[in-house]
Amino acid sequence: MRQQGRFAVTCAGALTVAVALGACGGSGDVDDGTAKITLWHGYTGAQTEAITALGKQWNAEHPDQAVTLVFDGGNDDVLQKTTAGFVAGNYPDVAYEYGSSVGPLSRQPRLADLTERSQDPAVDWDDFFPAVKDASTVNGKVVAVPALVDNLALVYNKDLFARAGIAEPTPDWTWQDFRQAAAALTDKEAGVYGWSYVNDGTEDTVWRYLAMLWQAGGELLTADNKKPAFNSAAGLAALNQLRDMAVTDRSVYLDTGNQNYSNLFADGKIGMLWTGPWDLSSFDKVHYGVVRLPGYNGNHESISGPDLYMMFNRSDRKTDTAWAFTTWLTSPKVHLEYAIQTGDLPLRTSETKLPEYRSTYLKKYPGAEEFTDNLDNVQHARPNIPEYSQVSQAVGEMVQSVLLGQAQPQEALDSATETVQSVLAGS
Repeated sequence: MRQQGRFAVTCAGALTVAVALGACGGSGDVDDGTAKITLWHGYTGAQTEAITALGKQWNAEHPDQAVTLVFDGGNDDVLQKTTAGFVAGNYPDVAYEYGSSVGPLSRQPRLADLTERSQDPAVDWDDFFPAVKDASTVNGKVVAVPALVDNLALVYNKDLFARAGIAEPTPDWTWQDFRQAAAALTDKEAGVYGWSYVNDGTEDTVWRYLAMLWQAGGELLTADNKKPAFNSAAGLAALNQLRDMAVTDRSVYLDTGNQNYSNLFADGKIGMLWTGPWDLSSFDKVHYGVVRLPGYNGNHESISGPDLYMMFNRSDRKTDTAWAFTTWLTSPKVHLEYAIQTGDLPLRTSETKLPEYRSTYLKKYPGAEEFTDNLDNVQHARPNIPEYSQVSQAVGEMVQSVLLGQAQPQEALDSATETVQSVLAGS
């Protein structure tokens, strides 16, 4: 769920990173008889530097399986660009995609089925955290290699808690504890809010609500993904909690999607965030703490938004290269090296047992261990169905309307349910 920017470089060298697809292009729809491949990505900053260095290392050691990296303009739009590439015939061999892209791309006949490959003992598929394995699977088939794992936890400003004279969050906090703390932290005259919620109606809005829904014992859809299930006591409890804090208490800063919440938190204007490890590097001047989310009835479930490397068939040789490169890139030692440079969480449990995890990674990224441990609280995966983006849009608009005080929770639930029913029915 990272915010992406633009990164401008030239198309020179054995490893290519392009500003846009047209600058260096995809592989085209023609198999040139080699095992060389093109990988599209939206990495910027430290991620670009890290994967570029590792790509050069791979190419030096595997000249017959060279990988060309192409910057696709940003991960936020890669699904649309990948889909357009199928029409134009310049789609990549591998694309870095958000987990929410899996559903739409699962219908693509060129998508590689990686199920048999994942059973290779050398890959140690079960070493990946369950959250990323679930995101990589559609109807029992493995369709991607995990690229990134994250989750939501509670990050809080220790100094603001001390100033307000209230105890810091604990792993056993309830939602009532959380609400009371947010109200106590809020100081309108000083421009301080207790909590912030991203309220632009996108997936950024939705996945925070889903964690609350699951904690309360609810589900987004029925087990067969045929009908909405969120219009329930659990769905209502979660929306009521949001309305009580945003509309009644006015203790919530509603971010419009411009990521201003991170700047405000860094400036001491927000007491608590539900955020992921990607924000920690922005808080180097904040005396912060990290703890798992508050919960309902002892359930502190979180949510993960894994990103994935998805492969598209041109030939067995190219798929062999794509599989070899991405599984090397996500192998324990290589990925931990990457994570030390970028701040990404480990993808595999074995990474946390390597000596560099504690000696280097955790020292460089305070609080990261809490996010890694919090992966145990990820029990659900968002449904990998083609209709998910439309379901998400309806739920996002539902949450947004409640946070803005434009609709009552039950009214919003009923409206969103009707929309999702139509979407799932193919209307």
